[in-house]
Amino acid sequence: MFMDEARFGLISATRYCWCPKPMRPVCQAMVSQEYTYAYAAVSVSDGKMDSLILPYVNGDCMQIFLDEVATRHPSNRVIMILDGAGWHRSTELKIPDNIRLVHLPPYSPELNPVEHIGDDLREKYFHNRVFDSIDSLENHLEEALRNLENNPNRVHSIVPWPWIINAL
Repeated sequence: MFMDEARFGLISATRYCWCPKPMRPVCQAMVSQEYTYAYAAVSVSDGKMDSLILPYVNGDCMQIFLDEVATRHPSNRVIMILDGAGWHRSTELKIPDNIRLVHLPPYSPELNPVEHIGDDLREKYFHNRVFDSIDSLENHLEEALRNLENNPNRVHSIVPWPWIINAL
């Protein structure tokens, strides 16, 4: 499984949109410093995805995510490939028995297909949207993540890069 986190905040992403002539679309914009984070792990061979919404990116939240993945896959041996973020390498992490961590080379996000899951979420679910609160953003993010988790074919269309599949 490949794993990464994506930050979502109360900053709206305004994009072009269609409307009939001569009307002009009105899109609201909002800038705030409130964020939440979507942790996701994806199996590139079948598109199965596990995700959690957590308030921070740190060792404690990473531990919660690792424990959740281990609980969801109790009879599987999970090799989790992730980047070199500080909380991924924390010596305080208690790695579950059925998980092994493998770190990607430094400064190489292009090697992690989960980066594209975050991009897909932003593109399909968050453009031209303004949220009243961080709770409403998290509710929307939860629905979007649930849609992806329940649609492994769509996830599988995003993450199985040829060099990864050939290596399996």
